[in-house]
Order: sequence, then structure tokens, then C-alpha cells
Amino acid sequence: MEFSLLPAQRESEVTRLVPVKHLEKSLLEKLRLKYSQKPWNETIKLTRLCLDKPVGNALKCSLYHPVLRCKNMLQEALKAKSLSVILSRIECISKQKGLDSHLGPNEKICYITSEMFYIEVQVKKNGNVSSVKLAHHGETPVVCNELLQFLRAKDFKAFGRSLEGLLLLYNIPGNSEIKAKVYIALRSLEADLSAMFNLYSSKKPNDKEFAILHGQVGYLSPRCGGTPMGIEYYISPCVLLEEKLKPGSLVGGYKAYLSIMGSNNWFLLPNSPLFSGLQQDSNMPSFSVLTEECSMDLPACFCFMFTDPLPLLLPFVQKIQCITGLPVAGIKQAPFHELITHLENSCCTTDEASTDAQFILSIPDCRDHCYAITSVTDNKEALMGILVDKIPFTHPSQVPPTLEVLRHQAAYSTLINSCISSTRKTKECTDMTHFEISLQKNCRIGISFQNPSGVGLSCVAVDVLSSRQLKCILYKDAVDPSFPCNNEFIVKVLQ
Repeated sequence: MEFSLLPAQRESEVTRLVPVKHLEKSLLEKLRLKYSQKPWNETIKLTRLCLDKPVGNALKCSLYHPVLRCKNMLQEALKAKSLSVILSRIECISKQKGLDSHLGPNEKICYITSEMFYIEVQVKKNGNVSSVKLAHHGETPVVCNELLQFLRAKDFKAFGRSLEGLLLLYNIPGNSEIKAKVYIALRSLEADLSAMFNLYSSKKPNDKEFAILHGQVGYLSPRCGGTPMGIEYYISPCVLLEEKLKPGSLVGGYKAYLSIMGSNNWFLLPNSPLFSGLQQDSNMPSFSVLTEECSMDLPACFCFMFTDPLPLLLPFVQKIQCITGLPVAGIKQAPFHELITHLENSCCTTDEASTDAQFILSIPDCRDHCYAITSVTDNKEALMGILVDKIPFTHPSQVPPTLEVLRHQAAYSTLINSCISSTRKTKECTDMTHFEISLQKNCRIGISFQNPSGVGLSCVAVDVLSSRQLKCILYKDAVDPSFPCNNEFIVKVLQ
């Protein structure tokens, strides 16, 4: 098989003169013409052999070279049904992620290796993956169900993302010894949280809702493959109602993932589990003292990670920083109602969120509702928010109080989200019930509307005291007739 390739030192000159896509098209066309009478699996073998030659080796350092991109396109075009194609895809994905890979002596096993872990993939003659084992530094290989399921489903993209997650565990400054200690610290944290979860879950076995809303560490999902340990810590009443009305529906709540990240500063992290049980007087978790024997000084810290950036009020950020003693870095800072409006309604720009945050919601058997969202306070900082994707911490005792702050924020955000829809108000509409939602300090929400039985404005002040407690007060004009409901009834409806 012959490619018209110039020496590696002239690669950059070629890519400047000829667009990459044109080179790929040309290479693929040559392959089609020359090997049109041969099966695809032979063509891909020849391509791999060519890349193992001296010129091919010079190109391996460039992941986006047309020849390598061409090879990847060939890989993806093949149906992953045979032993050779499956192994070839696994090797290709591993190299794309910066990992080494090689086949075993019987060419039915593929080994994916790195400095800190290795993966063993066993494939049968018919192309079915029979086993996937993962071993971290110093550990015995164990079956990894996540990677196994991805490969059995031929979901190679998810397999690649899981490999990225494994690499992220060791994205820590330092040598392999430091990285191994960081992994030990993460395992210690996971052991503590699992022990706390099992203890609190024993009070109400098989009650996921109780664990999410009341558990000290929420509802835990153990780390598997490249997916970190997950904590589901809040679920809205509407979602719970949907689950009860439609059993088996795939609904979920607020979720964070627990991992570890590198830092320019050094922190004392545990090298063994610290949870020692519950305090008799308060029923709160108790932990062993962090001493030199059970801790290590490392350039890393634990962190909550979020799949999507999470909007937090600045007062909540300050509470979390008081708990952890570490700063929370924000991706973006803006008035909170602008952040949450922009996130929940992706079709609006930040300018629209701040100047025209009015949304229309269709209510069954009722007039449409129009919600205008604003913020009103003399203290602007109280209603400022930031987007965060990570919250750092250093000790398992900091997890429960941090989750309580996140739950409080989630309950507040859920109420505001219920007023946001994808339909924005573009013109004056009279055949609607209009509400003005004013966000105020200390998690108070004011809901103003015209009294349906009178002529004046009425207002409901909602105080989100915690994720489990609301307080509502109804205000109306003295000349308007009374409402057929009291404050307690409004609280029940909102809860």
C-alpha cells in the first residue's frame, strides 16, 4: 500500500497549502480505488501496517494528521462484529486518549496501560466482549461493569469518556508516588461516605427519596470505571409526583460527583477512613482526629463536580467557604435571576435575561400565566450569583453541611425555575394572568398579581427557610374581598 507522503518535516507546509478535508478525501478515494475488490477489514489492516512504518511513526505524534484521521474514519465505518475489528477499535480509542495498548499473545486480549492503571479486555472469536478488568496502582484487577457494558453495547464514545474519567483521577502534579497517595486519599473519602450512607439508610431501607432529601450524604452511587462517586442530594416535589403518577419514568434530581483535583497548594488529606459512628447526644457523624499517622500532605484536594455549571447565590458561596476553608472559584458572576434565566432558557441571551425576563406558561384548564422575573434589594451582593463547576474541600466531615447548603439553594432555584419556560413574551397579551416575581434578600420571593375578586394588587411573600421548610404570607388590599385560602394552605400547595 503506497501513500504519497512528504517527509515529516514538511508536514506543516503541506497542511498550509492543502486543506485537511481535501487531503482526507483524496486519501479515502485512493483507498477505495485501489482496494475496491477487497473487504474493509483487510484495508484497515494495511492502513495500520503503513502507520507502523518509519513515516507512519513520525505521524503518530500528530493526532489530527489527515492519515490518522483517515484511519479513524475507516475504523468507525466498520461494523464492530468481529474479533479483529473490536480489538482494533479499542486500540484506536486508547491511543486517541493518550494511553498505550497492545494485544496479548493469543490476540484475543487487549491491554490498555498507563502509569497508574491498566485495563484488560477479553474478546471472544465472534467479537463479543466477555470480560473487562481494571486495576489501579497496587490493586488486584477486578471486573469493571461500566466498561464491560459500554463495549458490549458497542458504545465506543462512552467507553472513551470513561477512559478520560480514569485519566482525570491522576491529573495531579507530581510523580507516580504522589499520584498513588492521592488515589489512596480518594478511596478513604469514598469509604467514609459509604459507611455514613449505609448507616443512615438502615433507618429507612430501600427509601431512595428519604436518602436524597434527608440523608447526611444524600443518595450515593459508587465510583465505577471512569465515572466518579455520585451524590443525588435534592429532588423537587413535582419530580416526585411524576414518579408516583408514572412509575418507571426516568426522572432525577440535583446531582454532584465526588472526585479529587490537583492544586498549587498542599493540603492534609486522610490516608485511611475517619468515620467512627454517630454522636450519642446529637446523632451527628463523628470522625477520628486527623493526625500525622492517618494523613498525608498532598498537592490536591477533594471536590464536588457538577455536570452542568451550578448557579449559587453569593451568600451560599460564603457559607460553603466557611465550612471548607477554601475559596470557591466561579466561571461567571451576574445577578442571580439572570444566571438562572439564561441557563433554564438557552434560547435567550444574557442581555434578554436582564431586560425582558418574561415567560408564558400554559396551565391545563386555566388561562395562560405570564411571569416577569426581577430582583429587588438595596444590597446587590445579596442577590448576586456565580456559576460553579467545582467546590473544593479536604475532610469528609465537610460533606454533610455543604450538602445542606446545596439543598437549600436547590429548593430556592426550583421555585424560580417553575416560572421559566421556553416561550417568551413578545407582545402585550391581555388574555393572561400576569405575575411579577421579585427576588429579594435572604431567599425571599415576592409574587405580585391582581386580586381575581377585587381591583387591587395582592402579594405572596415566600421565604425559603431551608430545603424542607417554607413560610408564606399573603398580603392584599383592605378593600378587596378575602381569599378562600390562608397562609398554611399556600405553604401546603408550594410544598
